[in-house]
Amino acid sequence: MTGQSEGITVLGLDPGTRNFGWGIVRRIGTRLTHLAHGVIAVGDDRPLGKRLVAIEQALDEVIRRHSPVEVSIESLFFAKDAQAAAKLGHARGVALLVCTRAGLDAYEYAPTRVKRSVTGTGRADKSQVAAMMKVLLGLPETPRSDAADALAIAVTHLQGRALSATTKTARVAGGGLVASIPFKRAR
Repeated sequence: MTGQSEGITVLGLDPGTRNFGWGIVRRIGTRLTHLAHGVIAVGDDRPLGKRLVAIEQALDEVIRRHSPVEVSIESLFFAKDAQAAAKLGHARGVALLVCTRAGLDAYEYAPTRVKRSVTGTGRADKSQVAAMMKVLLGLPETPRSDAADALAIAVTHLQGRALSATTKTARVAGGGLVASIPFKRAR
């Protein structure tokens, strides 16, 4: 784990089998800095297996290029379309495999938690999340929704880490428990 003075770089992932969003955000102290973002666009014209291989190769390159120390990924949610949920599960599986091979710890966040964390409401739409990422990270343009969601997932993780670190500090400095902030690690 990286020390507070050195900062921490997190890779946020918004899995999809057609468009797979990713975003890299660094936090030093309380300052968030955008490093990079993008969308792995594999389209519909290839069989699912070939799309998953393309996602694996592109994600390997993102990790190699940006050297994140942790990964945050959108958790599965219940969808009305079972086939779409299964395909999303395949993309998440590839992401978790690539990240685990790279030695990165992965943390999961529900979509509503991410939206609430960055916009103040769990019912925000994609355009609101993208607009907040532009503002929070000082981006020159509003990112594409898949990349904006990935950046929001990274920001949510970094905000949670900051709160967790604050709670630990408060316990040590005050000798007692000041607040209990739940922060679950995905396995």
